[in-house]
Amino acid sequence: MLGGIEAGGTKCVVAVADDDLSIIAQATIPTTAPVETFASILSFFEQAQNDHGSGLTAIGVASFGPVGVDPASSSYGEILETPKLAWRGVSYQDRLSHFGVPVVVDTDVNGAALAEQIFAATEVSDTLAYVTVGTGIGVGVVQAGKLLSGFSHFEMGHILPRRAEGDTFEGLCPSHDDCLEGLASGPAIKARWGQSLSDLSADHPAHDIEADYLAQLVHSITLMHAPHKIVLGGGVMKAEGLIERIRAKAERYLAGYMKHAALDTGLQNYITKPKLGDKSGIIGALALARASDAGE
Repeated sequence: MLGGIEAGGTKCVVAVADDDLSIIAQATIPTTAPVETFASILSFFEQAQNDHGSGLTAIGVASFGPVGVDPASSSYGEILETPKLAWRGVSYQDRLSHFGVPVVVDTDVNGAALAEQIFAATEVSDTLAYVTVGTGIGVGVVQAGKLLSGFSHFEMGHILPRRAEGDTFEGLCPSHDDCLEGLASGPAIKARWGQSLSDLSADHPAHDIEADYLAQLVHSITLMHAPHKIVLGGGVMKAEGLIERIRAKAERYLAGYMKHAALDTGLQNYITKPKLGDKSGIIGALALARASDAGE
Protein backbone atom coordinates (compact mmCIF):
# COMPACT_ATOMS: atom_id res chain seq x y z
CA MET A 1 0.00 0.00 0.00
CA LEU A 2 1.39 3.36 -1.09
CA GLY A 3 0.97 6.57 0.89
CA GLY A 4 0.73 10.01 -0.66
CA ILE A 5 0.69 13.55 0.70
CA GLU A 6 -0.09 16.61 -1.41
CA ALA A 7 1.09 19.29 1.02
CA GLY A 8 -0.33 22.72 0.25
CA GLY A 9 -0.13 26.02 2.03
CA THR A 10 -3.71 25.84 3.28
CA LYS A 11 -4.53 22.13 3.15
CA CYS A 12 -2.94 18.71 2.81
CA VAL A 13 -4.57 15.95 0.79
CA VAL A 14 -3.54 12.50 2.05
CA ALA A 15 -4.30 9.17 0.42
CA VAL A 16 -3.36 5.52 0.21
CA ALA A 17 -3.43 3.57 -3.03
CA ASP A 18 -2.54 0.24 -4.59
CA ASP A 19 0.32 -0.23 -7.03
CA ASP A 20 -1.89 0.86 -9.93
CA LEU A 21 -2.33 4.21 -8.13
CA SER A 22 -6.03 3.53 -7.59
CA ILE A 23 -6.93 5.48 -4.46
CA ILE A 24 -8.24 3.33 -1.60
CA ALA A 25 -8.84 6.07 0.98
CA GLN A 26 -8.38 9.84 0.97
CA ALA A 27 -8.80 12.77 3.36
CA THR A 28 -8.18 16.52 3.51
CA ILE A 29 -6.35 18.00 6.47
CA PRO A 30 -5.90 21.74 7.19
CA THR A 31 -2.30 22.95 7.02
CA THR A 32 -1.91 24.52 10.45
CA ALA A 33 1.07 24.23 12.81
CA PRO A 34 3.42 21.37 11.85
CA VAL A 35 2.79 19.38 15.05
CA GLU A 36 -0.98 19.45 14.56
CA THR A 37 -0.83 18.80 10.83
CA PHE A 38 1.51 15.81 11.10
CA ALA A 39 -0.48 14.36 13.98
CA SER A 40 -3.50 14.25 11.67
CA ILE A 41 -1.44 12.82 8.79
CA LEU A 42 -0.01 10.05 10.97
CA SER A 43 -3.47 9.27 12.32
CA PHE A 44 -4.84 8.94 8.77
CA PHE A 45 -2.12 6.51 7.70
CA GLU A 46 -2.44 4.47 10.89
CA GLN A 47 -6.19 4.18 10.38
CA ALA A 48 -5.72 3.23 6.73
CA GLN A 49 -3.32 0.44 7.69
CA ASN A 50 -5.78 -0.87 10.27
CA ASP A 51 -8.79 -0.61 7.95
CA HIS A 52 -7.15 -2.34 5.01
CA GLY A 53 -4.91 -4.83 6.77
CA SER A 54 -1.83 -3.73 4.90
CA GLY A 55 1.26 -1.75 5.89
CA LEU A 56 2.64 1.18 3.95
CA THR A 57 5.56 0.34 1.65
CA ALA A 58 6.54 3.92 0.69
CA ILE A 59 5.29 7.49 1.10
CA GLY A 60 5.47 10.16 -1.59
CA VAL A 61 5.21 13.83 -0.74
CA ALA A 62 4.35 16.52 -3.30
CA SER A 63 4.99 19.63 -1.25
CA PHE A 64 4.67 23.38 -1.36
CA GLY A 65 8.07 25.02 -1.45
CA PRO A 66 10.75 25.94 -1.33
CA VAL A 67 11.67 22.38 -0.38
CA GLY A 68 14.87 20.37 -0.68
CA VAL A 69 14.60 17.99 -3.64
CA ASP A 70 18.22 16.86 -4.07
CA PRO A 71 18.59 13.42 -2.41
CA ALA A 72 22.34 14.04 -2.07
CA SER A 73 21.80 17.19 -0.01
CA SER A 74 21.50 17.36 3.79
CA SER A 75 18.38 19.48 3.26
CA TYR A 76 16.57 16.83 1.20
CA GLY A 77 12.91 16.65 2.18
CA GLU A 78 13.17 19.79 4.32
CA ILE A 79 11.01 22.90 3.97
CA LEU A 80 13.34 25.81 3.22
CA GLU A 81 12.75 29.60 3.15
CA THR A 82 8.96 29.50 3.03
CA PRO A 83 6.87 32.51 4.11
CA LYS A 84 5.12 30.00 6.43
CA LEU A 85 7.65 30.63 9.19
CA ALA A 86 6.54 27.78 11.46
CA TRP A 87 7.30 25.32 8.67
CA ARG A 88 10.87 26.39 7.97
CA GLY A 89 13.25 23.53 8.69
CA VAL A 90 10.49 20.94 8.99
CA SER A 91 11.71 17.60 7.61
CA TYR A 92 9.24 15.20 6.01
CA GLN A 93 11.66 12.32 6.58
CA ASP A 94 11.84 13.03 10.29
CA ARG A 95 8.10 13.55 10.72
CA LEU A 96 7.20 10.39 8.80
CA SER A 97 9.99 8.14 10.12
CA HIS A 98 7.42 6.45 12.39
CA PHE A 99 6.45 4.14 9.51
CA GLY A 100 9.98 2.97 8.71
CA VAL A 101 9.46 3.16 4.94
CA PRO A 102 11.11 5.23 2.18
CA VAL A 103 9.85 8.82 2.00
CA VAL A 104 10.40 10.57 -1.33
CA VAL A 105 9.83 14.31 -1.58
CA ASP A 106 9.37 16.65 -4.52
CA THR A 107 7.38 19.78 -5.29
CA ASP A 108 3.62 19.83 -5.69
CA VAL A 109 3.94 20.95 -9.32
CA ASN A 110 6.46 18.23 -10.13
CA GLY A 111 4.11 15.66 -8.66
CA ALA A 112 1.24 17.00 -10.73
CA ALA A 113 3.40 17.01 -13.87
CA LEU A 114 4.32 13.37 -13.30
CA ALA A 115 0.69 12.35 -12.79
CA GLU A 116 -0.48 14.18 -15.91
CA GLN A 117 2.20 12.53 -18.04
CA ILE A 118 1.52 9.03 -16.66
CA PHE A 119 -2.25 9.11 -16.96
CA ALA A 120 -3.59 11.84 -19.10
CA ALA A 121 -1.95 14.42 -21.19
CA THR A 122 0.84 13.13 -23.40
CA GLU A 123 3.10 10.21 -24.34
CA VAL A 124 5.42 9.05 -21.56
CA SER A 125 8.41 9.66 -23.84
CA ASP A 126 7.51 13.34 -24.20
CA THR A 127 8.36 16.41 -22.16
CA LEU A 128 5.49 18.02 -20.25
CA ALA A 129 5.37 21.21 -18.18
CA TYR A 130 2.79 21.66 -15.45
CA VAL A 131 1.96 25.13 -14.15
CA THR A 132 -0.08 25.87 -11.07
CA VAL A 133 -1.55 29.35 -10.59
CA GLY A 134 -3.03 29.82 -7.16
CA THR A 135 -1.61 31.05 -3.86
CA GLY A 136 1.70 31.02 -5.70
CA ILE A 137 2.85 30.21 -9.22
CA GLY A 138 4.96 27.11 -9.78
CA VAL A 139 6.27 25.13 -12.74
CA GLY A 140 7.23 21.46 -12.88
CA VAL A 141 8.80 19.72 -15.88
CA VAL A 142 8.87 15.98 -16.53
CA GLN A 143 10.79 14.38 -19.40
CA ALA A 144 10.20 10.73 -20.30
CA GLY A 145 8.96 10.03 -16.79
CA LYS A 146 11.86 11.79 -15.04
CA LEU A 147 11.37 15.01 -13.11
CA LEU A 148 13.80 17.78 -14.01
CA SER A 149 15.65 19.99 -11.55
CA GLY A 150 19.11 21.39 -10.89
CA PHE A 151 20.63 22.27 -7.52
CA SER A 152 17.02 23.07 -6.61
CA HIS A 153 13.59 22.76 -8.14
CA PHE A 154 12.63 25.30 -10.80
CA GLU A 155 11.27 28.66 -9.61
CA MET A 156 9.78 30.04 -12.79
CA GLY A 157 6.99 31.69 -10.85
CA HIS A 158 9.59 34.28 -9.88
CA ILE A 159 10.74 35.31 -13.35
CA LEU A 160 10.53 39.02 -14.12
CA PRO A 161 7.91 39.54 -16.85
CA ARG A 162 7.48 42.48 -19.14
CA ARG A 163 4.80 44.75 -17.72
CA ALA A 164 1.35 44.48 -19.26
CA GLU A 165 0.23 47.69 -20.91
CA GLY A 166 -1.08 50.17 -18.34
CA ASP A 167 -0.22 48.00 -15.34
CA THR A 168 1.20 50.00 -12.44
CA PHE A 169 0.58 47.51 -9.60
CA GLU A 170 3.68 47.40 -7.40
CA GLY A 171 3.57 43.64 -6.91
CA LEU A 172 3.10 41.40 -3.90
CA CYS A 173 6.14 39.10 -3.74
CA PRO A 174 8.07 39.61 -0.48
CA SER A 175 11.32 38.75 -2.26
CA HIS A 176 10.96 40.30 -5.73
CA ASP A 177 7.93 42.63 -5.58
CA ASP A 178 6.75 42.52 -9.22
CA CYS A 179 7.93 39.10 -10.36
CA LEU A 180 5.35 36.89 -12.07
CA GLU A 181 4.02 35.53 -8.78
CA GLY A 182 3.91 39.02 -7.32
CA LEU A 183 1.78 40.22 -10.22
CA ALA A 184 -0.37 37.25 -11.24
CA SER A 185 -0.91 34.88 -8.29
CA GLY A 186 -4.29 34.59 -6.61
CA PRO A 187 -3.33 36.88 -3.69
CA ALA A 188 -1.90 39.44 -6.14
CA ILE A 189 -5.18 39.49 -8.07
CA LYS A 190 -7.17 40.08 -4.87
CA ALA A 191 -4.74 42.76 -3.65
CA ARG A 192 -4.97 44.55 -6.98
CA TRP A 193 -8.71 44.27 -7.69
CA GLY A 194 -10.29 43.36 -4.34
CA GLN A 195 -11.80 40.15 -5.74
CA SER A 196 -10.74 36.86 -7.26
CA LEU A 197 -10.57 36.65 -11.05
CA SER A 198 -13.62 34.39 -11.19
CA ASP A 199 -15.69 37.00 -9.33
CA LEU A 200 -14.87 39.83 -11.74
CA SER A 201 -17.05 40.52 -14.78
CA ALA A 202 -15.98 39.03 -18.10
CA ASP A 203 -15.14 42.48 -19.52
CA HIS A 204 -12.98 43.50 -16.55
CA PRO A 205 -9.40 44.43 -17.57
CA ALA A 206 -8.04 41.99 -14.97
CA HIS A 207 -8.67 39.07 -17.34
CA ASP A 208 -6.48 40.46 -20.11
CA ILE A 209 -3.72 41.48 -17.71
CA GLU A 210 -3.67 38.03 -16.08
CA ALA A 211 -3.68 36.32 -19.46
CA ASP A 212 -0.81 38.52 -20.63
CA TYR A 213 1.44 37.54 -17.74
CA LEU A 214 0.64 33.84 -17.99
CA ALA A 215 1.16 33.94 -21.77
CA GLN A 216 4.61 35.35 -21.10
CA LEU A 217 5.25 32.39 -18.82
CA VAL A 218 4.12 30.00 -21.58
CA HIS A 219 6.49 31.80 -23.98
CA SER A 220 9.41 31.39 -21.54
CA ILE A 221 8.68 27.72 -20.83
CA THR A 222 8.41 26.96 -24.55
CA LEU A 223 11.74 28.57 -25.37
CA MET A 224 13.56 27.07 -22.36
CA HIS A 225 12.16 23.53 -22.29
CA ALA A 226 10.39 22.99 -25.64
CA PRO A 227 7.77 20.74 -24.01
CA HIS A 228 5.26 18.80 -26.05
CA LYS A 229 2.48 20.11 -23.82
CA ILE A 230 1.93 22.76 -21.15
CA VAL A 231 -0.78 22.03 -18.58
CA LEU A 232 -2.22 24.98 -16.65
CA GLY A 233 -3.81 24.17 -13.29
CA GLY A 234 -4.58 25.81 -9.96
CA GLY A 235 -7.47 27.84 -8.64
CA VAL A 236 -6.93 30.93 -10.78
CA MET A 237 -7.14 28.85 -13.96
CA LYS A 238 -10.78 28.01 -13.14
CA ALA A 239 -11.77 31.53 -14.25
CA GLU A 240 -14.07 31.30 -17.27
CA GLY A 241 -12.33 32.02 -20.57
CA LEU A 242 -8.86 32.53 -19.10
CA ILE A 243 -7.16 29.66 -20.90
CA GLU A 244 -8.52 30.86 -24.27
CA ARG A 245 -7.11 34.34 -23.64
CA ILE A 246 -3.74 32.84 -22.67
CA ARG A 247 -3.62 30.76 -25.85
CA ALA A 248 -4.33 33.79 -28.04
CA LYS A 249 -1.70 35.95 -26.36
CA ALA A 250 0.88 33.16 -26.23
CA GLU A 251 0.46 32.56 -29.94
CA ARG A 252 1.25 36.22 -30.56
CA TYR A 253 4.25 36.16 -28.23
CA LEU A 254 5.68 33.03 -29.84
CA ALA A 255 5.20 34.62 -33.27
CA GLY A 256 5.79 31.37 -35.13
CA TYR A 257 9.41 31.18 -33.96
CA MET A 258 9.21 27.61 -32.61
CA LYS A 259 8.08 24.97 -35.09
CA HIS A 260 6.21 21.87 -33.94
CA ALA A 261 2.85 20.26 -34.64
CA ALA A 262 1.75 21.08 -31.08
CA LEU A 263 2.13 24.77 -31.86
CA ASP A 264 -0.40 24.85 -34.66
CA THR A 265 -2.91 27.69 -34.83
CA GLY A 266 -4.83 28.22 -31.63
CA LEU A 267 -2.58 26.15 -29.36
CA GLN A 268 -5.62 24.13 -28.19
CA ASN A 269 -3.55 20.95 -28.09
CA TYR A 270 -0.50 22.62 -26.60
CA ILE A 271 -1.90 24.62 -23.68
CA THR A 272 -4.47 22.54 -21.81
CA LYS A 273 -6.13 22.18 -18.43
CA PRO A 274 -5.29 19.18 -16.21
CA LYS A 275 -6.93 15.99 -17.41
CA LEU A 276 -6.91 14.73 -13.83
CA GLY A 277 -8.47 17.92 -12.51
CA ASP A 278 -7.80 18.54 -8.83
CA LYS A 279 -6.40 15.01 -8.37
CA SER A 280 -3.14 15.64 -10.25
CA GLY A 281 -1.23 16.56 -7.10
CA ILE A 282 -2.23 13.64 -4.89
CA ILE A 283 -1.87 11.09 -7.70
CA GLY A 284 1.56 12.57 -8.37
CA ALA A 285 2.52 12.07 -4.72
CA LEU A 286 1.43 8.45 -4.94
CA ALA A 287 3.41 8.06 -8.18
CA LEU A 288 6.51 9.33 -6.34
CA ALA A 289 5.93 6.66 -3.69
CA ARG A 290 5.54 3.96 -6.33
CA ALA A 291 8.79 4.97 -8.02
CA SER A 292 10.59 4.82 -4.68
CA ASP A 293 9.06 1.45 -3.87
CA ALA A 294 10.26 0.13 -7.24
CA GLY A 295 13.75 1.51 -6.67
CA GLU A 296 13.56 3.95 -9.59
